[in-house]
Amino acid sequence: MADAYNQLNLLSDLLAAAKKAGADAADAVVYNAASLSVSCRMGELEKLERAESNDLGLRVLIGKRQAMVSSTDFDPSTLNEVVERCVAMAKAAPEDPYCGLADPDQIVTNPPVIDICDDTEPSNEAMIEAARTAEDAARGVAGVTNTEGAETGWSRSEIAIAATNGLARNYSTSSHSLAASVLAGEGTAMERDYDYTSAVYYSDLEDPARIGRNAGERAVKRLNARKVKTQQVPVMYDPRVSGGLIRHYAGGINGSAITRGTSFLKNSMGKKIFSDGVNIIDDPHRPRGFRSKPFDGEGLANRRSAIADNGVLTTWVLDLSSSRQLGLQSTGHASRGTSSPPSPSVTNLYMEAGSQSPAELMADIENGFYITELIGMGINMITGDYSRGATGFWIENGEITYPVSEMTIAGNLKDMFSNLVPANDLKFRYGTDAPTIRVDGLTVAGV
Repeated sequence: MADAYNQLNLLSDLLAAAKKAGADAADAVVYNAASLSVSCRMGELEKLERAESNDLGLRVLIGKRQAMVSSTDFDPSTLNEVVERCVAMAKAAPEDPYCGLADPDQIVTNPPVIDICDDTEPSNEAMIEAARTAEDAARGVAGVTNTEGAETGWSRSEIAIAATNGLARNYSTSSHSLAASVLAGEGTAMERDYDYTSAVYYSDLEDPARIGRNAGERAVKRLNARKVKTQQVPVMYDPRVSGGLIRHYAGGINGSAITRGTSFLKNSMGKKIFSDGVNIIDDPHRPRGFRSKPFDGEGLANRRSAIADNGVLTTWVLDLSSSRQLGLQSTGHASRGTSSPPSPSVTNLYMEAGSQSPAELMADIENGFYITELIGMGINMITGDYSRGATGFWIENGEITYPVSEMTIAGNLKDMFSNLVPANDLKFRYGTDAPTIRVDGLTVAGV
């Protein structure tokens, strides 16, 4: 992989060429990535793949017009063509009154050093062994009859960004993962389930045998699933799926949606969205966080922020463009790829834990639905209407009883947010994390 010095020199030369070709301003980003993936099924190695990539994106601004061109070819002649093409496209592009680089005094000056890169690259043999161990443990669970296999993965990325406003920064990230998916039962009564672990550091992965056993036991527990009559009941979201609710919230306060007027929360700034005590945090500096980064995609300082504070919507998620359109300041949430301009996006997002255990939250539910998996994306982000397929377990008299499947849950996100209650079992596992969550009054449709 290319070193940081060479990356930044490459970008500096590219920006100089863009200015010489007629650009008023420009920025550019390089992603160097390497990855390794291994999968095993029925004890046999099915896949061993390594990939390395180099991707570059150049954005040129001429007045209030902008264009972007990306390339995976770093040959000087190709990059000259990229510059020429990008400048020509910018001249022909429609005006965007809100585009533009950060002012020099907005650029981060002392970004934090965050522990987000593991220098350890696991060997092929270690990854194969981990996958086999996970699958063997899953197949060893009584009732497991088949397997979709187990897979391990590793990746490392180096990101460099520079601009004609003086920005020149870089950082590196890494990730490791392990997953197992198996089937239980026979014929049309078969059920599938899974478990996985992911971490920035290899040493933080959960034990492969435990992942496999969890996958097998979950699949077996889903056997002999039933359907229930359509009714309104309290719903419990398992931590595997509860993060989806706060992703919908983050989507509703995204600056792009707010500027377009396409969010169900567009008129909710400063209003009570959740109940007292509910806090949703975005933390780009969390050590070993999956989406941690020392600055945002436009070179601005980023920081930990409460995007819901004691139930109140406190801020939009903004980049420079959306903040200019709204007459506000960027919140340092710009994300950046190689083929499109910056756009607002959250980082390590989570809902803080509540005070009650999942069992305590469930104790007074006479009939309810405990969801372990969601299917489909039937969500209208303009109205907040919510409808998704779901599987899980039925709750009776405060206890999880039998599995249910082929269900649909429906409601409206505003109503759901206003009465949801988080449990105390928050764990950081997915990048977007939430504890077990209870939501009352949802319609559960079955037979």
